[in-house]
Amino acid sequence: MMLWRSVVGKVWGTILLLVSVVLVILTILLLQFFEQFHITEAEEQLTNHANAMVSVLEEYENPPESLDTVEKIAGSYNTSVVIMQNDKHWESANNDEADVHLPLSIFEQDERLASVQDERSEVITHGDFPTQENGKEIHNEIFVVGMPFESVNGEQGSLYLYQSLEIIEDTTGETKQIILLSAGIAIILTTVFAFFLSTRITAPLRKMRQLALNVSKGDFETRVPILTNDEIGQLGNAFNKMRRELNHSITALNQEKEQLSRILSSMADGVITIDRKGSIVVTNPPAHRFLDAYYYDSGIVDANDRLPKEVKKLFQKVVAIEQEQLTEMDVQGRSYVVLMTPLYDGEFVRGVVAVIRDMTEERQHDKLRKDFIANVSHELRTPISMLQGYSEAIIDDIAGSEEEKKEIGQIIYDESMRMGRLVNELLDIAKMEAGHIQLAKDWVDFHSFTDKVYKKFQGLAREAQVTMKLDKQGTTHQMYIDPDRIEQVMTNLIHNAIRHTSEKGTVNVGVTTDAWGVTVEIEDTGSGIPEEDLPNVFERFYKADKARTRGNGGTGLGLAIAKNIVESHDGEISAHSKWQEGTTFRFYLPRREHDHQ
Repeated sequence: MMLWRSVVGKVWGTILLLVSVVLVILTILLLQFFEQFHITEAEEQLTNHANAMVSVLEEYENPPESLDTVEKIAGSYNTSVVIMQNDKHWESANNDEADVHLPLSIFEQDERLASVQDERSEVITHGDFPTQENGKEIHNEIFVVGMPFESVNGEQGSLYLYQSLEIIEDTTGETKQIILLSAGIAIILTTVFAFFLSTRITAPLRKMRQLALNVSKGDFETRVPILTNDEIGQLGNAFNKMRRELNHSITALNQEKEQLSRILSSMADGVITIDRKGSIVVTNPPAHRFLDAYYYDSGIVDANDRLPKEVKKLFQKVVAIEQEQLTEMDVQGRSYVVLMTPLYDGEFVRGVVAVIRDMTEERQHDKLRKDFIANVSHELRTPISMLQGYSEAIIDDIAGSEEEKKEIGQIIYDESMRMGRLVNELLDIAKMEAGHIQLAKDWVDFHSFTDKVYKKFQGLAREAQVTMKLDKQGTTHQMYIDPDRIEQVMTNLIHNAIRHTSEKGTVNVGVTTDAWGVTVEIEDTGSGIPEEDLPNVFERFYKADKARTRGNGGTGLGLAIAKNIVESHDGEISAHSKWQEGTTFRFYLPRREHDHQ
């Protein structure tokens, strides 16, 4: 079955079938021709012999001599003769080589043969002349020539010369064997020749097939050897040219794909490519962060690349009207603008591309600038007012006793220290944002480092009646960091978590280390952060307490400083929160390849 499915089998079978059909038709025609030829030849011979015998009977005056001559002629050609004249019958002696002997009654009773006597007409015929022998009918295939004649003395008679058709059939059989043998030899030679020819023709095609399979697997180096200059050789040249062009095209396509991937990865805006079925095909890191924030905000655990509802509605609209559309979304307190454009395959919309731009900073820029002035004024106004009031009390001698003077002096000192801390923190954050921060990095066992920070807050947690837990995952890992600065970050985050968590609440500190870096999560069950304030938690002077009372402490610069410290270590820090459900702060410090002990 595999041979007939191949080109070799098809070419070989086609040639063999064509030659076989031609040979069969030629054999049939030749057999018919030679059979008719032998019959015609026998007819001419018998007719010539009969004419010779009639001439003898008509010319000889002595009948016995003429009959003797006729018998000799008949015996020399294996034929039998019957002569009927004036109710007299004569037939040649029974020749041993003759195959058949007919009774005289047949010549008188058979209509075909009797016409020679009755109508004096010449008869040439062949066919079956059955005879009875021992009560059985015997069929005889005979060739008979009947001719009337008139002797010298004027007596009329009839001469019948007949011969068995088996002699003709024997001759025809020999000819048939020769023809069939020749046809068989021709078919065998054609089979060998056709198989050799088809194999030679299809050998380059089989080679091309194997190379085509290699090309489909990505092997573009192998080329087709060109052995001839015919159509197959030209096909091989075309295949080699196609292979080179395909290699260049795939190389260019891979380069463009790599370039596009790098462009998408480096873009500040999020990009999502969606197919016509609404499935996400491609996302870049900003888009991935947008989706993570949406899933967290919506409480979706198993997202499975599900589109946000607003984005899905916009997608359906773009596909329906085939026009660019725009929408805005608020996720985790951040404002996003989603611009969606259809992608075409000819005139058919095959999908859309969505560009997601975080407009929070742009829209909050002016607000934050105004808030900064208001916050600095607010923070400085209280201590300045207190310094001014208590200074006037000393000047006006309102403090009568030494104790009152010391108390007023202590308040002035505390407020001056508060102003000093505020100014120093402002200077620190200004240096950090200007890139002038100096880090004293060293190799630190991060798990031991975490244990030290955790123990420092156990007393504060007990006083606040807050349950504090530490969860460490991963093997002991050395990190190249500034331990004092990172401790400052963890101190600020843990202290904020305890301070904003009510009694019986929980603060979980999670540390996960791996070969690429360390991730720290501080999760609390406290009051949470309002959604509208969440984008501003790392801005200067942000406070969850809107009253900004001194009792809550802090200047509102701690998270801004923490963000700058983490980013100076090439890390990332983020916050997720739900109002009255809790807050999670997470920062990640990478382990760089060039860091070594």
